[in-house]
Amino acid sequence: MKNSKKLGFAVLILSLLCFSGGSLAETYLLNGGQEADINYMMVQEVTPHPGIKTLTLRFAVPASFDSPTYRQTISDAQYYFHPQPASQRRVTDERGNEFLEAVWDAPAETVRSTVRFQAKTAVTLSTLSTAAPFPVKDLPEEALAYLGSTKLAESDDPAVAEKARALTARARTEYDAVQRILSWLVDHMKYESRPVRKDASYALETGRGNCQNYAHLAAGLMRSVGIPVRVVTGVTLKWPYQVRAKNAVITLNMAMGRHAWIEVFFPDLGWVPFNPQNSVLFVSNRFIRLESGRDNSEASQDGLIQWTQPKGVTGAPRPSEIFHADFLDDHVEVAAAKAGYGPRALVLVPNVEGSFTRVKAAAAAAAGPPPGGTRVVPPASAFTMPLSFGNLDFPENLDFSTFQGEPVTAPDGTMSFTRSFLVETAEYVTTKGEQYAQAFVADKPVKLSEVALALHSFGSDGQIWAELYGDKDGAPAGLIATSEIKDLSGAPYKPGYTWEGFRFEGKPILPAGQYWVALGFTGSPIVNWFYTYGRPVGPENGTRMKTMFEPEWNHVLANEFNYRVTGETVE
Repeated sequence: MKNSKKLGFAVLILSLLCFSGGSLAETYLLNGGQEADINYMMVQEVTPHPGIKTLTLRFAVPASFDSPTYRQTISDAQYYFHPQPASQRRVTDERGNEFLEAVWDAPAETVRSTVRFQAKTAVTLSTLSTAAPFPVKDLPEEALAYLGSTKLAESDDPAVAEKARALTARARTEYDAVQRILSWLVDHMKYESRPVRKDASYALETGRGNCQNYAHLAAGLMRSVGIPVRVVTGVTLKWPYQVRAKNAVITLNMAMGRHAWIEVFFPDLGWVPFNPQNSVLFVSNRFIRLESGRDNSEASQDGLIQWTQPKGVTGAPRPSEIFHADFLDDHVEVAAAKAGYGPRALVLVPNVEGSFTRVKAAAAAAAGPPPGGTRVVPPASAFTMPLSFGNLDFPENLDFSTFQGEPVTAPDGTMSFTRSFLVETAEYVTTKGEQYAQAFVADKPVKLSEVALALHSFGSDGQIWAELYGDKDGAPAGLIATSEIKDLSGAPYKPGYTWEGFRFEGKPILPAGQYWVALGFTGSPIVNWFYTYGRPVGPENGTRMKTMFEPEWNHVLANEFNYRVTGETVE
């Protein structure tokens, strides 16, 4: 990552929960900025089924966008098709999004579409000044369209409206109201890769959801108290960047694929982007904006696949979709210093001049005993109850490039796939001279049988194993045990991610407390380890990395790897 170019001064806020001793959130002020020059490409292939009558594909024509914190400049957009479509045209929807629409008549072979463009993205986070009052006044016509309730962002749901009123009851500025809502949201929500529903009501009721749920709940809460919000969709790029704190390096990363976020209207700032999963008043320059609407039903046309077929014909096209980005230039300069307020979960915010309440996080219930907690070790004969726990929710055996939702049939008989926002969130964890570790907390003593990791092996020779560490000051310390060694040479290829179990001979007995599992390797294996956004199960600083040459685990990741601990415990 290049840091040679001096960027404009910026301030961010990073909230981390320091798990040691069960302490509250620590807020970090970050100085810096980002600029990138990116070659973007998306390749879609659609294999028709027998009897298909017409196939229609739609791709966004990306537009340049400018806001007080994030901007993108798009140039040289090109679209290639093979075979050539029977017709193509430009269309613009009621929200101003432009698309290229191509139609094939009775296609008999796989249709390959390639979208290319160049994007210059930049984040400028100099201090923002906003004095917009709350309730918000003097809204222009363009903002009024983004106040109403929709099917997915149900601002008129009584529970949504009641929660929004409670959160903003003492707010006197729009920013104060917005940051109160989002501070609560990031602490309330846990990421779920495949939620049953994508709407705000589901997210409020369950406290779980994917990026669409985060966006719809944020929009529903804000709109119910008169704050205009539009839902934005686009693509995030898997290119990590680092924030340097006094005693750690924090790595932030998004998956490569489709993502949903929001833009909030301020009368004195205009439309400003937010990623309700972890950022306020900006998105990073790893985001590419494609379309927007009142909710995701109006902002999910890019890559749309529609078809018609005679009555009695069954089946559906088989699609695949691959995203690629080359960073021709990338500059990141961000450093951190402690502040002292914010939610428990990770949140990044630019410095704001204006009236708002610097709310400290409420004390959280401890997720099990603290590191180095009670060290009482029962006898081996006392461990009679089976035990299994961990970060267990991930899509097993799934080919992300070909996954689509169920076909939907419109009243006129046209069929289409619902747009999938399921993305492959995984870290490449071998052959880079780096080792990764994940914390887990045992509420009670455990006789450990196995730790399973959600892995995908791409082949090549080499061996992998799991290492079990104790904890010191919230980081791995003191090797306790090493698992069996797995030889990957000649192992059969399996699609997607599966549980790879590592058994520990002798079944070590662990007193209640915090521990770490790290993936060890030798040779040249190519292995990805799946992770979940945020911290659905474990401590806020519970995912670490170090290089082979570093003695300490000083690199903190902003996500949580998927893992499963199996063994026995006491009654």
